[in-house]
Amino acid sequence: MASSQAPVPPDSGGSADAQHPLTGAEREEYERLRRAAAVRHRLTRRTGASILLLLTLLLAPPAVVAAWVHGVVSDTDRYVQTVAPLGSDPAVQNVVIDRLTNRVVDNVDVKAVTASLTKALADAGAPPRVVEASTALAGPLRTAVTSVVHRTVSRVITSDAFEQAWVNSNRRAHAAVLNMLTGDKSGALRAEGDAVQLDIGVVVDQVKQRLVDAGFEKAAAIPAPDRMVTLFRTDQLGKAQDGLRLLDIVGTWLPVLTLACAALAVWAAPGHRLMLLVTATGIGVMMVVLLIALAVVRRIYLDAVPPATLPSDAAAAIYDTFVRFLRDSMRTLLVISVITALAAYLYGPGRVARGVRTLARRGTTAAGTALRRTGLDTGAAGRRLDTHRSWTTGVVIGAGVLALVLWNHPTTGAVALVLCIVLVVLIVVAVLAATAGPAVATKAGQPHQAVP
Repeated sequence: MASSQAPVPPDSGGSADAQHPLTGAEREEYERLRRAAAVRHRLTRRTGASILLLLTLLLAPPAVVAAWVHGVVSDTDRYVQTVAPLGSDPAVQNVVIDRLTNRVVDNVDVKAVTASLTKALADAGAPPRVVEASTALAGPLRTAVTSVVHRTVSRVITSDAFEQAWVNSNRRAHAAVLNMLTGDKSGALRAEGDAVQLDIGVVVDQVKQRLVDAGFEKAAAIPAPDRMVTLFRTDQLGKAQDGLRLLDIVGTWLPVLTLACAALAVWAAPGHRLMLLVTATGIGVMMVVLLIALAVVRRIYLDAVPPATLPSDAAAAIYDTFVRFLRDSMRTLLVISVITALAAYLYGPGRVARGVRTLARRGTTAAGTALRRTGLDTGAAGRRLDTHRSWTTGVVIGAGVLALVLWNHPTTGAVALVLCIVLVVLIVVAVLAATAGPAVATKAGQPHQAVP
């Protein structure tokens, strides 16, 4: 009787052991080589992931600083947003008021006024005692002038008009300097070779038009002068433009490179979750170091500024205002790192992590059961959510990460908002999955019955 099983052809991909049985020694050597190859493979992945992790931690601080400097130097709106609060800061306003008051009072020759008054009294035949006493009015007169000027200047500086003028002047100045450094020919301040030039043609045209509007029709015939006036020449202009180009490249691509290194480190590591936990913790530690360094630099800066040049409260206000977006970026990254590390830990095998997951599962299951008792049943959709829970969780978390990446300068408040939305969506998805009723099976010739 013929055998019911056909022989395995030599090239059919059948078991090699069936055709060429291995001896015990050969099998042992094979297993040893396979384990060695696996160890080498894991060692290579672990080494590559460690190098990428080191690059991430080294690049993270300069990436944050470069992105901040790039935003302040190359973005006029960001620069204005940075310096705008200084116009309404009381410490800075007091410095401006005092300096403007002193400048105005210094231009008032109090001694000459007192001498004129003394001469006028003498010419008018005033008693000698009165004439002699008038020479002592210099001090009180200077005090009175200072008081009046200080009060007037204070009303101007503390008004909303000054804040608006502060913002507008900073916007115009930054835009002019930026146009010069980038070689833009649309602004009034331009760079030609090693020369910084000012285009006065627009100003001349406006003056001529105003003269014509005032009734001086012949002003329209005023010949147009050379539009470009050279302000100064410097061989450092090219270096400044090259520095801005480098900053534009570094400020844009260094954060992207840092993020890519972090992602590759997690992907290359044999244990993705553990590497994600280590990477997030490392970045968080680097942000703490940066915050400490920022505080140390603040102390050094305040100690280096003489009180006669700038009061300590005004110097502190200026420093804190200029670096506040950098500090906010560090805090935001610190919060994101803590959240990421915590999420990576909660997905691990630790006792606390398993307890949290069990508690969350019981809560969503109880909520889903309660909803099903009220008549709500998500049916097949709910069962698909339950079957593919890991995929839906990944999609929701990925959407939250994408929202933060696309967010323009996210803050800790934005991170908290996105985190709350992600948690709410995950809870809703888990409850909907738990609300699904049991699957229904069909048999031939029988109506649908619930599977017990």
